[in-house]
Amino acid sequence: MTGGWGIAWLVILLLINGFFVGAEFAVISVRRSQIEPRAEAGGRAAKSTLYAMEHATMMLATSQLGITVCSLLILNVSEPAIHHLLEYPLALTRLPEEVVGTIAFIIALIIVSFLHVVIGEMVPKNLSFSVPDRAALILAPPLVFISMVFRPIIYALNATANGVLRLFRVEPKNEANSAFTVDEVANIVAQSTKEGVLTDNIGALNAAFEFTAKKVRDIAVGMPDLVSLSEAATPADVERAVAQNGFSRYVLVNDEGEPTGYLHLKDVLDLDEAGEFDEPVPPKRIRKLISISRGMDLEDALAAMRRSGVHLARVFDDSDQTRGVLFLEDIIEELVGEVQDATRRA
Repeated sequence: MTGGWGIAWLVILLLINGFFVGAEFAVISVRRSQIEPRAEAGGRAAKSTLYAMEHATMMLATSQLGITVCSLLILNVSEPAIHHLLEYPLALTRLPEEVVGTIAFIIALIIVSFLHVVIGEMVPKNLSFSVPDRAALILAPPLVFISMVFRPIIYALNATANGVLRLFRVEPKNEANSAFTVDEVANIVAQSTKEGVLTDNIGALNAAFEFTAKKVRDIAVGMPDLVSLSEAATPADVERAVAQNGFSRYVLVNDEGEPTGYLHLKDVLDLDEAGEFDEPVPPKRIRKLISISRGMDLEDALAAMRRSGVHLARVFDDSDQTRGVLFLEDIIEELVGEVQDATRRA
């Protein structure tokens, strides 16, 4: 092969090698949230990219096969051509033929290695890291096509690699990881806030992360601190309690101090006829309490209260003893900050 054809093949093989490197890093780097909306909108490139992300190990096997083949061809085709071109000017130095051959080989190896590393590896890799979504949309579809063409070979290579992993008791994954733990999301938010990309002036985001780590016992109101009324309370008693304390909801307790239900101010507002105002509130007006373990996660307690449509819950311990009452308002405050009861005066 002449020197000119060798240079031409070097350029072509470097570009092909760069494609496989760029596609490999693009599939790994791109986030599902960047591609999924475009795929749902009908974008063909986005659908192919999403497929590549869901079959990441197959795409990596395709990329590695392409990179390996290109690297071998570069060394076996381009290096001898450059070596041949360098022999002519080096022969003018009148050095021995063996010395000329050795120097030409060393220079050719340095040139090819430099171009291979920079043009064939680092440039496409850095490009994919810089703009992963755009790189993935451009490079992933042809990579998927190549994997389909060479599917038997790729499948065999991938199966072999997965088998080796299982020998070391490592379960291989097919899909690129797009999920994050709570701690990882908290770190992402913290870094984004530090870089000025995200603002959290009221601290709602940080509160949400802290919320996931809290238990019912952390915010439940203990029975000694609870402002309650007797289960035989009258509308007049409720009205006086609202005027004195400013709360709109009151837990009703029996003679043993156990909570049996609760009342909201609006439950008794219409009981103003003669005889009703000073009589115990009718049982049908009293709202039921659900029971929640004090060790339950706060987010699970919120879900349980929302399902039941209640604003208060009895909190019990491992021995089923009542330890306090959980207020929906207090849960909301953990997420958004102070919530002022509409009936409380500032």
